[in-house]
Amino acid sequence: MVIKVFLASSSGSTAIKKKQQDVVGFLEALKVEYSQMDIACNEENRMWMRENVPEEKKPSNGIPLPPQIFNEAGYCGDYETFFDAKEDNQVYAFLGLPPPPGSKEALQAEKALIVENGNDAEEHPDDDTLKKEIPAEECNGGVHGEEEVTEEILSEEGGEVEESGGAEEKAAEEAEGKAAEDETAEDGAAEDETAEDGAAEDEAAEDEAAEDEAAEDEAAEDEEAEESAEDTEEASEDTKARVEEEEAEEEAEDEEAKGEDDQPVSEEEEELLQLEEEGEEE
Repeated sequence: MVIKVFLASSSGSTAIKKKQQDVVGFLEALKVEYSQMDIACNEENRMWMRENVPEEKKPSNGIPLPPQIFNEAGYCGDYETFFDAKEDNQVYAFLGLPPPPGSKEALQAEKALIVENGNDAEEHPDDDTLKKEIPAEECNGGVHGEEEVTEEILSEEGGEVEESGGAEEKAAEEAEGKAAEDETAEDGAAEDETAEDGAAEDEAAEDEAAEDEAAEDEAAEDEEAEESAEDTEEASEDTKARVEEEEAEEEAEDEEAKGEDDQPVSEEEEELLQLEEEGEEE
């Protein structure tokens, strides 16, 4: 008989992951052979699980969630029934497996059988035994012998109970320890992921701030260039105005000089000019 545990290897639910780890860890601690049937990567496993979970065990929406436990094709139960069986020391009965000798579950079954057989003996006593007369000494000796045997049996059973109880407690502690380690690992992974997200956000914020600063610098450079262009244009206009003003003054002086040259010369001035020219020739 093979125990099948149907689970989802890539479930996004933390609660489902913890339940799956609890089941698998406890089975490993008890050294129960089982097979993991992944419904996340295998559609055939998913459909088989849904079809073989009894209707009365399905939730209201009709879709059973992992983990679901089977013994071959026989349905054992979900996590809640597994947890109840674990609390009552009835895991082997839950799985449909015979309990190992010396385990708590085996001792409980033996005690229940003894009580049941004792009740049957009281209800149906053997008439021949009642009619047989036993001497008092033999009865006393038998009583002492039975007491010694009973003490030996109880002593042996007590040792087996302690050993089996210790084994199951150790298995439970190992399962809980493993579940705690897995939970710690998940928390550490979540913290690392959060730190990575924070670092990515900080880097994005720094990049955005650098882009804003570059845009501001570019805008300032454009504004300075515009102001410089305006100053250059104003200087060019001033220079042009001065040049035009100087040209106008020169034209006015030229016209004034030309006007003086064009004025008529009197006879006396002509005579003076002739005398000056003659003196220069001599």
